[in-house]
Amino acid sequence: MKTFRIKESNDRIIMGKQGDYKLKLVNYRNKNSNQMERIGFILDEYVVDVQDAYKSMLQAVNKNEQLEIIPAEPDLFFKIGTPAIERAIAAYDFVKKNQEELTLLRMEQRNIIFGPPIRNPQKIICVGRNYAAHAKEMDSDIPTYPVLFAKFANALIGPNDPIEKTSFTEKLDYEGELVVVIGKEAKHVKREDAHHYISGYAIGNDTSARDLQKRTPQWLQGKSIDRTTPIGPWIVTTEEIKDPINLAVRSYVNGELRQEGNTRDFIFDVPTLIEFITSLITLQPGDLIMTGTPDGVGFGMNPPQFLSNGDIVTIEIDKIGKIENKVMDAQL
Repeated sequence: MKTFRIKESNDRIIMGKQGDYKLKLVNYRNKNSNQMERIGFILDEYVVDVQDAYKSMLQAVNKNEQLEIIPAEPDLFFKIGTPAIERAIAAYDFVKKNQEELTLLRMEQRNIIFGPPIRNPQKIICVGRNYAAHAKEMDSDIPTYPVLFAKFANALIGPNDPIEKTSFTEKLDYEGELVVVIGKEAKHVKREDAHHYISGYAIGNDTSARDLQKRTPQWLQGKSIDRTTPIGPWIVTTEEIKDPINLAVRSYVNGELRQEGNTRDFIFDVPTLIEFITSLITLQPGDLIMTGTPDGVGFGMNPPQFLSNGDIVTIEIDKIGKIENKVMDAQL
């Protein structure tokens, strides 16, 4: 590899301390190869492999450091949590400052397929009825404690993958949500310390089969159907979103605005959720918390409007971006 002088002093390469980060971490693979999914970051219209960028940074400053701390495989990366993300921040900052010399690291986004940033989290904890207006449209009481339920990894898909509509449901619904990614083991976390345990945020669509969800007191069967829950388009770190207190959440179906809420209207904000959940369950790096959806879901409309084959669902959240998924009838 060509050697060159770093434009900034070596003091700049301090993990997670300096630089214009705005780091967006993606699970990617190249359309034109049999490459396995890898962890990358967005740089303008390009994707850069995190492990390759980190290796280039170390070579540029003549450092010999083990690369195992920043694995290429996305799930392993996020299971390491905060230490891996700190090194990714340093690699991003380095590549951004030295783009002219590092053009070979860049891949055009049009040649990339994006998967869910974390494909196999140990836990996906969801929060129901976390906006008062949504609880009202679902004809439910305002909860006194967070309403928790689970999803499983079989439900996860990428930010542009099709949502598969099974023939077992006629009432498939959308729910745009902020997703919290845990960065380190969390047990009995105090509310005021919760931000130390978050590695970043993403967008999720808690797609729900209302007829299956409502036919028993337990929601699981309507909430964790195969290939129905898109996550993405990337994970934005806490360097960019220090406090998710005022983020607009919008959902569209075929271009029509359906949901328009804001995280300031949470009944239980993110620190409260982490305090409550970790009083019961130990969270691990890479675990996901889906924080609840605002009003405007199809079930709450008059008359109700559910998703059909060919519908396009778009979810947007401020400071993160958007995901867009087409509904397709599942092939048996």
